Amino acid sequence: METLTGLLKHIADKFPDRRAISVSGKFDITHSRLNHLIEHAASSLVAAGVKPGDVVALTFPNTIEYVIMFLAVIRVKATAAPLNQAYTADEFEFYLSDSESKLLLTAKEGIEAAEIAASKIGIPHITATLNDVESGIKLSAASESSSDFSALKIVNEPSDVALFLHTSGTTSRPKGVPLTQLNLASSVNNIKSIYKLTESDSTVIVLPLFHVHGLLAGLLSSLGAGASVTLPSAGRFSASTFWSDMIKYNATWYTAVPTIHQIILDRHLSKPEPTYPKLRFIRSCSASLAPSILARLEEAFHAPVLEAYAMTEATHLMSSNPLPEDGPHIPGSVGKPVGQEMAILDENGVEQKAGENGEVCIRGPNVTTGYKNNPEANKSAFLFGWFHTGDIGYFDSDGYLHLVGRIKELVNRGGEKISPIEVDAVLLSHPDVAQAVCFGVPDDKYGEEINCAVIPRDGSGLDEEEVLRFCKKNLAAFKVPKKVFITDSVPKTATGKIQRRIVAEHFLTRISTAKVPKFGA
Repeated sequence: METLTGLLKHIADKFPDRRAISVSGKFDITHSRLNHLIEHAASSLVAAGVKPGDVVALTFPNTIEYVIMFLAVIRVKATAAPLNQAYTADEFEFYLSDSESKLLLTAKEGIEAAEIAASKIGIPHITATLNDVESGIKLSAASESSSDFSALKIVNEPSDVALFLHTSGTTSRPKGVPLTQLNLASSVNNIKSIYKLTESDSTVIVLPLFHVHGLLAGLLSSLGAGASVTLPSAGRFSASTFWSDMIKYNATWYTAVPTIHQIILDRHLSKPEPTYPKLRFIRSCSASLAPSILARLEEAFHAPVLEAYAMTEATHLMSSNPLPEDGPHIPGSVGKPVGQEMAILDENGVEQKAGENGEVCIRGPNVTTGYKNNPEANKSAFLFGWFHTGDIGYFDSDGYLHLVGRIKELVNRGGEKISPIEVDAVLLSHPDVAQAVCFGVPDDKYGEEINCAVIPRDGSGLDEEEVLRFCKKNLAAFKVPKKVFITDSVPKTATGKIQRRIVAEHFLTRISTAKVPKFGA
């Protein structure tokens, strides 16, 4: 199957009566019913004037309306551009203009900042509501007389641009990433194959579906395997209902970012559940998972924790640790390449041997063909016939990938390169540290020094001296942070990612507004 829509249609025919999506405590939808709902919504979009190639912006909580409308948009050969509801009006204006959206879709309640931005730049706004699963989604603008056959004539091609996302932009303004039906289908098949997802699997969606991790790994791979997903009734992750949903819907796995694993672990320590489901595996991705946290998760929930490596430009998955029956999973490693070629290259494009650091580069049918309207970025991203990730890493002798850091985030202290990931892992192995993030700061003597922000466990009384004592015991002297900020929170991006540049700016501003450097310029 070279298109995602073709794959989902095939699944609806193969497993018509199996559960596809539940909204916790509200309703269950089978794969064949989901297919009808998508076709019905697709016809309504055609009636509302959506044409092939149009970009449709969607901003919703994690609701059934969002899932149906997302799949309906790509079914009519339009491009779905999901946006975070938490954006300000200015951010919405940037993303709507940059993606050249022709239409804004929201839930019935709407989102004020998005509507302000849309009306300012003259983009129509339509709402989508599902009152009951039999009658289908009602759009606020489609003409009722539209014949139900209008979407059936539309044929999806592998080259259709189906999804448009922006990178989180660690070093510069966000870049637009167009992803095709082929990119989506390839990625779904890669995720299904490495985790052996089948129609008997079930998961609860934890992550926001406007982001590639939740969308691809949680939702679309499940649907593309004939498996089922549950959306929390609140439309977003809630630690207090997570395990009851997991148990009620017979979940076999879940995927999350390290921040969420931490929340789930902390809750387990303070308010353990009477029982936990028997999981095949737990998956972690989107930021590095400290080996100490991995060990704690495995101990708490009696399931292998498989760390993976992914990025928007690769339609999510690039490499992953295998299931136990397929090989060891190695803490601190992001596993082996899945469904694509991967190489470690030096700056001249020469492939490096095992154990040698270089830039992680990939190529395969899941990789974007290039950033939108950004020849400059494309030139540097696609050198030597490979896509360059901007990450530094090495393969060990067993072919497992270990990441050292972002090219731009390695701290260069007087010529010694320090990996913030490595220092994070040491800090997180301290029993009183709940979260930790290291970052580079300008230094008159060494050019750069390493600092860190630490969130202590509740009631631990951890102080800067104890953190430094622990670091000196467990790290080479030049890697010991020069300053430790004890804090109760660190700034995160919308998707729960901790970006070192933002954290650095936040804490440096606290010391001296005069000395803040321009990061990532």
